[in-house]
Amino acid sequence: MIIIPAIDLKDGQCVRLFQGKRDAVTKYSNDPADTAKQWESCGAELLHIVDLDGAFTGRPKNLEAIIKIRNAVNIPIQLGGGVRSFDIINKIFSAGIDRVIIGTAAIQDPKFLNRSCSKYHNRILVGIDAKDGMLAIKGWKEITTVKAVELAKSLEIEGIGGIVYTDITRDGTLSGPNITAIKNIVENVKTPVIAAGGVCNIEDIKKLVEIKGLWGVITGKAIYEGTLDLKEAIKFVKSNA
Repeated sequence: MIIIPAIDLKDGQCVRLFQGKRDAVTKYSNDPADTAKQWESCGAELLHIVDLDGAFTGRPKNLEAIIKIRNAVNIPIQLGGGVRSFDIINKIFSAGIDRVIIGTAAIQDPKFLNRSCSKYHNRILVGIDAKDGMLAIKGWKEITTVKAVELAKSLEIEGIGGIVYTDITRDGTLSGPNITAIKNIVENVKTPVIAAGGVCNIEDIKKLVEIKGLWGVITGKAIYEGTLDLKEAIKFVKSNA
């Protein structure tokens, strides 16, 4: 398991939302590229970037800030938020981003997902955002009748690089991850799973490490608020690999 720091972008700034709500924003930095360098210096092996404006509008809006981040660090970057066409994917990859996360479009257009995974082998991940076990789409604005675990099981397709599973009721709350839900996803799929939502401290990391087969965990608010020391967390995970 690896620890993946998150950088959420809104209007070019590094922010965090509370449970994905657009009006519950905390700003942390006007210089996301500098923030990215900070997390890299702590030992991060991968960065998770979300274009929040893109997630809400359906098209990436923070490419300028994303390119600055790409130029500032040497570690791989995965990016999600508003990725709903080949044109957008090509533009992102052309900017030097390593992996792309497809959310809403993966559910609404399975053919697009299959073609993407086939063309960009292992570079496409699917974002599964859930509330009470049910899939949320369109920037978490719509809760569907699709069970997250059933969707995850249906995503065992050729070329998929992984699943990013986010519990939106925990995201940005520092209330602890939904261990039961994460285990349920991991145990039901062979695809690598990255968990997000609720991480608060090193005790949460210790619980997550115990989930056999969990590929990675994303942390955002905890490292910005200082309730989790990123360097300490990475050291712990490596020592328990």
